[in-house]
Amino acid sequence: MQTVYKNLVKTTAAGLKRVFADGQHAEQVLERILTTDKRLGSRDRRFIAETFYDLVRFWRKLEVLKTRQTIEDEDDYFLLTCLWLSHKGFELKDWPETESWNFDLLKEPIKAEPKINISIPDWLWELAESEIGERNSKEFEALNETAPIYLRINGLKSTPAEVLNVLKSEGVESKIVPNHPDALELIGRTNVIRLGSFRKGLYEVQDAASQRIAPFLQVESGQLVIDACSGAGGKALHLAALMEDKGKIIAMDVEGWKLEEVKKRATRAGVKSITTEFIRGNKTIKNWQNRADRVLLDAPCSGLGVLRRHPGTKWKLTLQDYEEVKSVQADILDRYSRMVKPGGKLVYATCSLMPGENEEQIKLFLSDHPEFELEEQQRTWPSEGWDGFFMARMVRNPK
Repeated sequence: MQTVYKNLVKTTAAGLKRVFADGQHAEQVLERILTTDKRLGSRDRRFIAETFYDLVRFWRKLEVLKTRQTIEDEDDYFLLTCLWLSHKGFELKDWPETESWNFDLLKEPIKAEPKINISIPDWLWELAESEIGERNSKEFEALNETAPIYLRINGLKSTPAEVLNVLKSEGVESKIVPNHPDALELIGRTNVIRLGSFRKGLYEVQDAASQRIAPFLQVESGQLVIDACSGAGGKALHLAALMEDKGKIIAMDVEGWKLEEVKKRATRAGVKSITTEFIRGNKTIKNWQNRADRVLLDAPCSGLGVLRRHPGTKWKLTLQDYEEVKSVQADILDRYSRMVKPGGKLVYATCSLMPGENEEQIKLFLSDHPEFELEEQQRTWPSEGWDGFFMARMVRNPK
């Protein structure tokens, strides 16, 4: 029987309350907990993180567990956490709050319809059934698994084999990822940001499936490349390495603070070819119209392909949000594609499973923009071991 300390349960429960009652982002809540309480040891942090994410992932399963034990206040996050831990086999019998519970009943397997067992909101389950059909259950089951940690090695400074040995000297085990030339997968969970190898710019944390997007753009040294939805610049940095830091990469975004992060990361990585530009509406697009050899649109999306890493998304997202983000995607495709010069290439990418954000967007775009032609599109599926990504590469007619 596994034992657990009450103070850790209370800390976990307080975090869950901030997610489900206060609407805060799960990742930010957990990071705040793990970094601010200096009393927590490594085992304590591991227990809190695993329990916290387990509950965020399987929140609907508590609907069944709550029927097996009376809880007067359904918003008592401490007791809800206790329910889950009891179901998982932890010993709580000596606690006054749970001394009347039937622990044998709580440990029985949960038998419920798939959307409850897998813990998916009703609207999302119905949407997925209509959009990805028979893949629905297996994809969301895979998205409930703990995500591996992948590193993208900075090819300007090192190789995966070299970094593997450097990490080993720092006490961190890793392994090569087949068919991903710049990737390492960590064995175990380590906060690599604290390591000297990270501070030297030898790598960035980036999912292996996400690492496929930059090469898919087919960049060449010396080109003008625009990463038009760059965020904090992970893919711009990858593009710079692929281009041997020769040429010009414009990292654009509508949020200035993200561009400041791009600058910091570029400095750490030793990248000179990246400049940043804040998007000021159509004026920015007009300034670069018909000029770029390559444009990457890593578009805003629902994030349904990366629920392994951001499980709280499924509880915050609504059907209205989903429909609105599709409108944003269509607008971005229409306007930002104008920066591609004749003969240049455009890649549209999302971290979503849904064809409505992916294949259907490309069909609509191509029907309205006959100057573009689809070259190739790819998907990665969670059930195959990856985060869920979609990417489509289009070429603009040279005339």
